[in-house]
Amino acid sequence: MRRGLVLRRRTVLAGVLLAAVAGCADGAAAPTSATTPTGSAATPPVGSSRQTPAEVDRTLASLRRVDELPLYEMTYTGDYDPTTGLDPAPTSPFGCSIFVASGDRDRPLFARNFDWDPHPALLLHTDPPDGYASVSVVDLRYLGIDDAPQPGDRRLLDAPLLPFDGMNERGLAIGLAADDAATATPEPGKPKVGSVRIQRLVLDQAATVDEAVAIFGRYNLDFEGGPPLHYLLADASGASAVVEFVDGRMRVQRGTGAWQALTNVPVIGVPADKLRTDRRYATIEAALTRSGGRADATAALGILADVAQSHTRWSVTYELRTGAVRLVAGQRWAKTYQFPLAGS
Repeated sequence: MRRGLVLRRRTVLAGVLLAAVAGCADGAAAPTSATTPTGSAATPPVGSSRQTPAEVDRTLASLRRVDELPLYEMTYTGDYDPTTGLDPAPTSPFGCSIFVASGDRDRPLFARNFDWDPHPALLLHTDPPDGYASVSVVDLRYLGIDDAPQPGDRRLLDAPLLPFDGMNERGLAIGLAADDAATATPEPGKPKVGSVRIQRLVLDQAATVDEAVAIFGRYNLDFEGGPPLHYLLADASGASAVVEFVDGRMRVQRGTGAWQALTNVPVIGVPADKLRTDRRYATIEAALTRSGGRADATAALGILADVAQSHTRWSVTYELRTGAVRLVAGQRWAKTYQFPLAGS
């Protein structure tokens, strides 16, 4: 076990949230490989999968419907390569709202709305042998899946590559949002990585905000073909940071108070009164200022409801000390799904 959380190193659990549930960050065209379901998983793994044929069979055979949402569940068994496989190109911009509430350092919480088109979504638990276990949410449209995934659909094997937000077993959380002003100028000698893929590298490799920022610094981010992005990070200590790309260069603004927030406007170097002209940012700021940056999952979901848009597809909270995840699909606020960090 790491940091006292009950984890299993041999299995990965994923819950698929389907029906008007979709995403709000790095969009993508359907991949050109591994997009056709096969009748048998006995062929070698494709894309990022590094599973044995038997692990592929067990993974794809485990897909089941949980309830009428429809909510699906799937166990991902085996390993994957986070640096290989599909690298979707982003599409047009979309909006998100993200915040970390760290006023209670014993119970820091990360929360986000994901606002985009009504695509199927996947709650994915990963447990790579050489990285941290994590939970993340994936928009399945960017795997080429427009409807409910069917048993045997090998496109699901690339799901680890597309975490639109997530938290790992060390309590490190990350989320992204579109930022039209961002530009990332490549630096010689650094490898290029997709603007969503970087979040997988962070979840697998970083235990703290400092380590996550260092991972960003080792890569050139690829914003070509779609909306540029910025990111909010937080860890179990309550530390947080915004990562943005200003005039082509990465910049970092670390949280200095009891909360930090991000929507779809730049925050680094921007005066507070200008940030408040964004309704969603102003609403989050007011709520967290009143509470002293303290918010449990119920309060955080209430804030997310206040800043939801007509196209908000999922709303999720990550408790950075306990590993608990709570998710509302498609603004059905009366129905909250609870998930552990790792599957049983």
